[in-house]
Amino acid sequence: MLSRVAETLYWTARYVERAENLARLINVNNLLMMDLPRGVSPGWAPLIDIIGHRESFTQYYSDYSEKNVLKYLTVDSRNPSSIVNALKLARDNTRTVREVVPRPVWETINNLYQTAKEKPNDFLSKRDRFASLTQVIEGIQLFFGALESTLNHDAGYVFIRSGSLLERADMTSRIIDVRSAVLGSLTNDSPYENLQWMSVLRSLSAYQMYRQQMGVKVTPQDVLEFMLHNPYFPRSVLFCLNQMRSLLITIPNSPTMLERIDHSITELNKVQSSDLQGAALHKYIDELQIDLADIHNQFAEQYFLV
Repeated sequence: MLSRVAETLYWTARYVERAENLARLINVNNLLMMDLPRGVSPGWAPLIDIIGHRESFTQYYSDYSEKNVLKYLTVDSRNPSSIVNALKLARDNTRTVREVVPRPVWETINNLYQTAKEKPNDFLSKRDRFASLTQVIEGIQLFFGALESTLNHDAGYVFIRSGSLLERADMTSRIIDVRSAVLGSLTNDSPYENLQWMSVLRSLSAYQMYRQQMGVKVTPQDVLEFMLHNPYFPRSVLFCLNQMRSLLITIPNSPTMLERIDHSITELNKVQSSDLQGAALHKYIDELQIDLADIHNQFAEQYFLV
């Protein structure tokens, strides 16, 4: 497989995964704002922190109002990670490799982008917002479903899935980092704390599976254990790393990548969730994000034209 094609497939999956994660995050934050009283609600600024765009956001907007944050995250052309821009980049990438992806995959991402582009105000409208974001989520699930069921599970599939898994692990770490920081600064009132840790799980579509495995009670340590170390939940960091490792075994020239991922898995397994509180949690998540960035850099050096 050409390096150009491999890189295009990898980034296509990252952009699509990013759009889905943002859509989920906005929907969950909207629900959290309705559940919490004024003065306890974290507001909309944490969503900008989760994607790491505070400096960019403040260049264009004077405050973190609901309207400004929603516009920046969904339709603002100046934000390369906005939902519409992420879908556009994924669509443009898919168009350049149409010879290696099944037609239903191309049609799904093209239709999803066109719909989002033609109705940008629906993302900002209180009445239409939830339905529009849900349409994005469902369309992206259709995109990945089409890939899973119609694309040869060869090298191309490995690069697509690896891009998706790395993006997913990164977003999981970001949500944990920012949400836990907000929780630490707001209140020790247990009912509100419980609601906000539940929102962490819901942001990652993890609440139901968490309850099945960890029980009804939501505690910070159990949430961290589930989202960092669970080997079965598709959005946990450990699951993503294990899956990447299993995929990369199947393609040539992978020993260096496998060694790099094995190191990350070993370091992750050394960490005890009970030790991750306050500054220690933030410090560890910073290290984890650096580690995930190193995996990406190794991936690019190994397989892409750099």
